[in-house]
Amino acid sequence: MQFRKSWIMTLALTSVLALSACGSNNGGNNAPANAGGNNAAATNAPTETSSGSDLSGSILASGSTALQPLVEQVAEKFMDKNAGVDIQVQGGGSGTGLTQVAEKQVDIGNSDVFAEEKLKGDDAEKAAALVDHQVAVVAIAAVAHKDAGVDGLTKQQLVDIFSGKVTNWKEVGGADQKIQIINRPGSSGTRATFENFALGTKTEDLQGSIQEDSSGTVKKMIGETPGAIGYLALSYLDDSVKTLSYDGVEPSVDNVISGKYPVWAYQHMYTNGEPNETVKAFLDYIMTEEVQTADVVELGYIPALNMQVARDVEGNVTKK
Repeated sequence: MQFRKSWIMTLALTSVLALSACGSNNGGNNAPANAGGNNAAATNAPTETSSGSDLSGSILASGSTALQPLVEQVAEKFMDKNAGVDIQVQGGGSGTGLTQVAEKQVDIGNSDVFAEEKLKGDDAEKAAALVDHQVAVVAIAAVAHKDAGVDGLTKQQLVDIFSGKVTNWKEVGGADQKIQIINRPGSSGTRATFENFALGTKTEDLQGSIQEDSSGTVKKMIGETPGAIGYLALSYLDDSVKTLSYDGVEPSVDNVISGKYPVWAYQHMYTNGEPNETVKAFLDYIMTEEVQTADVVELGYIPALNMQVARDVEGNVTKK
């Protein structure tokens, strides 16, 4: 009898312990993952961003100020979707962006020109190592102070102004006002585009001309300086400056797409070799329909796929 009682007590104790263990396990599953900070599974699980993306890392881009507004705006949207990613966008001009990405100082080099146009001679091998991502098209327009008294200029008139042969607006049918050139430095891709496709020639830096690389600053200076002339991407144009026609053709999106207006260039985002996962995801996002049909158009750029003409590194234009 004593043996029977001992066996029954042992069986009861075992059942109690088993039930206790089950209750403890169920409680752990119902509790918040980080309750008490002792949940091993929560501690070891991959950390996701608040948006549900597991992308992480930092991206540094520099270069073209003409492309800068688009990259900055899309970067903000991308970071909202990927909280683990930090993107910094700097200007400095296309030459700076290409040099820095070639030397692996930045992840992306933004440029208004093909790398082969800037990185020549001893740097040609560096250009060959870069991967071109064409994200949009930008058109460049000549702009003047609103009191200059002209609505447009011919190619030859522009050449005469930027070469110093014409120094007063009255010589081209405008006001009796001295012309003040607001130019870009030699490293500027916007200057290269303007010289290549508006002037058809390179120009010297004239004494008395002002050099400024920031497109925002150029616009401000032209708007505030009597007699000023310069050039800006369509994405910067507003009623603070006078936008000038070129050989009678307005710098409109439709005229650029059809090939009627010639002063345009691709917007390049170069990487040194193939990009890593995070950089690739950002570049892929820029090419999505969401960005191309909204941000690109909203900021005055042109989706590259909309172009009815194509341009190669030599500047040759062909119908698509």
